[in-house]
Parts: sequence; C-alpha cells; structure tokens
Amino acid sequence: MSTTTIIGISGNINRPSKTSMLVNVILDEIAHRHLGQTDFYDLLDAAPGSFDPGTPYGTPNHLVDAIEQADMLVVGTPVFKGGYTGLLKHVFDLVHPDALRGKPVILSATGGSNRHALVIEHHLRPLFAFFGALTVPTGIYMSASDLIETEADVRKKLGARIETAVSQLSAWQPQAIRQVSVVA
Repeated sequence: MSTTTIIGISGNINRPSKTSMLVNVILDEIAHRHLGQTDFYDLLDAAPGSFDPGTPYGTPNHLVDAIEQADMLVVGTPVFKGGYTGLLKHVFDLVHPDALRGKPVILSATGGSNRHALVIEHHLRPLFAFFGALTVPTGIYMSASDLIETEADVRKKLGARIETAVSQLSAWQPQAIRQVSVVA
C-alpha cells in the first residue's frame, strides 16, 4: 500500500505570511493524525517565469506536478480585493482539468477582516468544483482581527475548526475515492 501524499499550498505574495502559518498548522494536524506524507509549497518561492504558459499540460514544472500527483490538498490564500491571489489562480490555470477529480481538499484563507470570510465559499469552492475536487465542508478562515501572531495562537483560536476539517478530510480515503465515478 502506497503512502498518501498531502500537499499544502500557500498562495501568499508577502513574507512573513499568516497564510503560510495557517496552512502549516493544518498540515501539522494532518501529520499528527498520521494521515500521510505532507509537503508544503509557498508560491512566493516560485521563481518568476517558472510557469510557462506555452506548455501548461505538456511539461508542467515541479509544483504543478506535485499538485497533480498529490492524493489530497490543503490550499490557503490571502484575500485581496475580495478574492484569492492572482498567483494562486495562475498556478491552478496550469493544472490539467482532470488532475484533481475526486481529490479531497481543505480550503483556507486569511484576510484583514471578517467581511472577507466568504471568499472560501464564493471563490475557492467554485474553483475546485470546476476540477471535480471534493472540498471538505468546513473551510478555515483567519482574520487579522483575530490577533493571531504565532502558530500557538492559530491552534488556540482555530484549533477546533482545523480538527473538524482534518476529520472530514480523513473520512475520504483516496483509494476509495478514485473508484467512484464523478459525473461532470
């Protein structure tokens, strides 16, 4: 039996990043429950020009390969002007339309105020619905008004929500999901 791979992706464009911190805390909970091998990708580290729009499906770079080959994903984005970052959208524009079909995904976002919390429902969930991915019901939103500065703060303020999302993720075993035919 092969090891389940869970990829965490932070669509941040600044450092330090609360989005990266949130995604890493979610990955820590996944690792704590021994759900599989986790790996983290910070899109800020993706070199400019590394995404060749001329060959989006022919020779994808290492990041796109990792996304397409992962069994599960944890995706986080800061909210800018009411939506996810353009860099995050660009990366997923290079992912093959069928590559995420049936894959479980935890959605998370960070923003300046609670008024941006619906970005998960109105922007991220539709993006992953296009791919036929299975987004867990519980999204995780962290606002600047939550006064979260450390990973310990994230666990204290959002721990129950993170545990719920990870429990929902664990209920979807990748091997069983691949056998289910998803109607497009």
